[in-house]
Amino acid sequence: MISVTDLSEFFVQVADTLVDDYDLVDFLNDLTEKATAVSGAAAVGIVLSDHRDRVRFMAASNESGRLLELFQIQNDEGPCLDCVTSGTPIVNADLAHAGDRWPVFAPRAMEAGFQSVHAFPMRLREHVIGALNLFGTTDSHFDPDEVRVVQALADVATIAILHERNVSQAEVLTEQLQGALKSRLLIEQA
Repeated sequence: MISVTDLSEFFVQVADTLVDDYDLVDFLNDLTEKATAVSGAAAVGIVLSDHRDRVRFMAASNESGRLLELFQIQNDEGPCLDCVTSGTPIVNADLAHAGDRWPVFAPRAMEAGFQSVHAFPMRLREHVIGALNLFGTTDSHFDPDEVRVVQALADVATIAILHERNVSQAEVLTEQLQGALKSRLLIEQA
């Protein structure tokens, strides 16, 4: 597990996103690195749902994580998609025994050298916006305290992402209102 100091620094970094401009992609890449440190996973990936509820790849700690996420999306099967759909974590999934659950994904992930997977919903209350997914090259098992720490990372990241979306939407609305006011002034002047 990550040290308390490193974890607290990450939470401060997330809090900074609520009061300062930040690059969402950089933030998500940093989150995958922190989740790797917290969990000891060999690869970490993040997927988010777009405005049409389609799951999209966003970030990964390495190329293996990116390929696993894209493979799940391409085949419409895997733990991250199940997690986004159900809104519940998938913890301690042994890929050697997951062939019935994910007949395409499980064998492919095992061929790539992975043995376990954990998927944590990125959600605020009942609103699921994506999943934080951890892939292990060993049959790793999280205890309840470790599950809470990784879920907390996913939860605070969700708040930061939703905050960024709200700011972006407010900026678009402001621009639209400015355009409407300018048009009205031009019409009144004419």
